Amino acid sequence: MTDILSRILQVKRAEVAQAMQREPYVAVRARAEERDDLRDFTGALQVKIGRGKPAVIAEVKRASPSRGVLRQDFDAASIGASYAAAGAACLSVLTDRSFFQGTPAHLQEAREASGLPALRKDFVFDDYQVAEARAWGADCVLLIVAALEPALLHDLEQTAQALGLAVLVEVHDAHELEQALRLRTPLIGINNRNLKTFEVSLETTLELLPQIGPGRIVVAESGVLQPSDVARLRDAGVGAFLVGEAFMRAADPGAELARLFS
Repeated sequence: MTDILSRILQVKRAEVAQAMQREPYVAVRARAEERDDLRDFTGALQVKIGRGKPAVIAEVKRASPSRGVLRQDFDAASIGASYAAAGAACLSVLTDRSFFQGTPAHLQEAREASGLPALRKDFVFDDYQVAEARAWGADCVLLIVAALEPALLHDLEQTAQALGLAVLVEVHDAHELEQALRLRTPLIGINNRNLKTFEVSLETTLELLPQIGPGRIVVAESGVLQPSDVARLRDAGVGAFLVGEAFMRAADPGAELARLFS
């Protein structure tokens, strides 16, 4: 595990412990199970792919550890609405406060304004966070293989699926992909950002793609900045894309989505 990931998880563990003091797991789980507004995250991607179009998971985030504040005039609702108008399939919303300046409200506001299924983008390592995600209105959770032991990865997927949540499992290399392919989820995210150096290369997706069989949806994450990047990955067989920074830095995020995926 890299230094930055270890540091983030250390902070997250303290945050989750505090959250558990405020509201126990049983209460959060009950709130999660009471919600009846699930949207089909996987299905939304499949519809776009089935029509021969790129399935875009458009990200809503105010800041990042490597880039600082990405957008001063941050309004989660208007960003989410602009993504929907531009043809996004789903949203990814950062809920981590300490490193990405995210909040649960960003998830709720963007999801409501867009009408799209939404991923809770965070560093999940406990059933509590999975239940939180559904209680807040998320339709999908992110599980990062680099942050989780195989048994915990499996258990968290089971918890998510019991609550009706889709799971996007994120990998960075062949070893992590091997673990991800043991899970039931069809959603395999390949992060093109090296967690050790933070360098980005589309070659990561292109190298891992042949190891993924039919029945899975490959989501290319990071490094998609130009229409030529999209074309290169689509030609190789990538169906879905998670893009954040390129949109967040644009004056009009929805217009940038339309430009990139036109």
